[in-house]
Amino acid sequence: MGTVIFDLDGTLADTSGDLLAAANACFRGMGAGDLLTADDAPVALNGGRAMLRLGMQRLGRAGDEGEIDRQYPLLLGYYEDAIDTHTHVFPGAMEAIGDLVGGGYRMGICTNKPERLAQILLTRLGVRDAFASLVGADTLTVKKPDPEPLREAVRRAGGDPARACLIGDSRTDRETARAAGVPSVLVTFGPSGPNTPALEPEALIGHFDELPEVVRRVVPLA
Repeated sequence: MGTVIFDLDGTLADTSGDLLAAANACFRGMGAGDLLTADDAPVALNGGRAMLRLGMQRLGRAGDEGEIDRQYPLLLGYYEDAIDTHTHVFPGAMEAIGDLVGGGYRMGICTNKPERLAQILLTRLGVRDAFASLVGADTLTVKKPDPEPLREAVRRAGGDPARACLIGDSRTDRETARAAGVPSVLVTFGPSGPNTPALEPEALIGHFDELPEVVRRVVPLA
């Protein structure tokens, strides 16, 4: 039995619009107005603190970690309130997952989004039941690129951590898979897409239509 584990932000779904909106709500609350634009989508996919740091830098307050610590819980609240306003699952993702499940593969999620928010988002998108496991940034005491969250996502899906692959979009995903000793498949269609070929994963896909064939090659069932 092979297991396919997906990153969430920038891989399974484009969440950047709602993440940027949450960060900008923080900056407006500080009286600064919107500091981030759609061009900052790759930064959004690195998490809330990365967005806050970029905004603070643009305010001339680089290194103000105290303010970032104050704003981060507010950002999470703004994000939860409008978590699926702009977010969408990438085309072909659920069809590819259905193909792979029908062929005997197990599915799971390993994300650096807090587990509770990931649960809410996947449920609102109507896709939570497609995944046998979900491991978030705070599920364990470590997060990606430590390999243990990936291995735990595989185990919770009922799979063998040695017979798995990670579908992702970033250096973090590539390093996580490498540390776990399993293949990574990186998508080129998300906000981080232009940078993924340089990461030299085991495979790249430009559309989820390509995923079933690639998975069967890098994690064969027999």
